[in-house]
Amino acid sequence: MERRSKVSILHDILHTIQKNGGKSKPTHILYGANLSHDRLKKYLGSLVGEGFIKRVDDGGQSFYVLTQKGLEFLSTYNKMKRFFGAFGVSI
Repeated sequence: MERRSKVSILHDILHTIQKNGGKSKPTHILYGANLSHDRLKKYLGSLVGEGFIKRVDDGGQSFYVLTQKGLEFLSTYNKMKRFFGAFGVSI
């Protein structure tokens, strides 16, 4: 089995949040992106720090929300995937 690249993992996290209406609980992201708890914490911290998502506390629960930068990443990733796919290269 081939290991996922960091870019692929970031996409999986952001895509999971997007599928849940742009707002998702950490547990949903954990399962959707198929990551361990420790790795998820690392990636979420990085994505928040880079401005791709933001953490929102609502009613005692934490959620992660996509930012405009996160949406732009997903859009660009999908364009690149189609481009490379046209040449038989997967990303």
